[in-house]
Amino acid sequence: MTTKTLATCSSCGEKHEITYYSGINTAEDPELKARVKDGSLFLWECPHCGKTNLSVGQTIYHDPEEKLMIWLLPEGLVPEDKVRAVEASLESAAETLEGYSFRRVGDVGSLIEKVNIFDAGLDDTVMEMVKYVTKMELAEKGGKPLSDTPFKFYRMEGPDNELTFTFPSEGAMQGVQVGFNVYEDCAGIIRRNPSMRPPSGFPIIDQGWIARFFGS
Repeated sequence: MTTKTLATCSSCGEKHEITYYSGINTAEDPELKARVKDGSLFLWECPHCGKTNLSVGQTIYHDPEEKLMIWLLPEGLVPEDKVRAVEASLESAAETLEGYSFRRVGDVGSLIEKVNIFDAGLDDTVMEMVKYVTKMELAEKGGKPLSDTPFKFYRMEGPDNELTFTFPSEGAMQGVQVGFNVYEDCAGIIRRNPSMRPPSGFPIIDQGWIARFFGS
């Protein structure tokens, strides 16, 4: 589902009407999934100066095959009372979708990561713990503190299902690989602690969510 909206170029400041996807259903438009994963669906080019911009708006991503629904809602875009009203409406509709995972994210990068995680057959709550543990281990080995550095799941590969995460450092993107055994260990911890499972509705499952279980 597309909508027309006014967008301002981040370079020249010119305003233009652009087409924005306010709803994405991968069963109805399978080709959109690849464009979500590479980020191209959210880019637009300024007709005035040629600058490529990131569109900012809310989107409902729905993948019936994966039983996944993600609400992309950039922070500050919608007043909090309207957020609660929309969330209540979405929760009501979600009750008819058995076995679904529902999430809310605040930026396109997080949406892409969620899609990649569920596409790989992984659990995003477990992945947040894996990222938390990996940051702590890197810090203990004498590296820079990474508690506030955004790690993003990139891929799972190889015969041992190694997990690759990317993160920004000194002006460039860096990568770190983590053994699948770390994922399995974290999954076991979460299974033994039901309070760490996502609540109902459209929860935000990120580093802030997992960190509160570790007192930081």
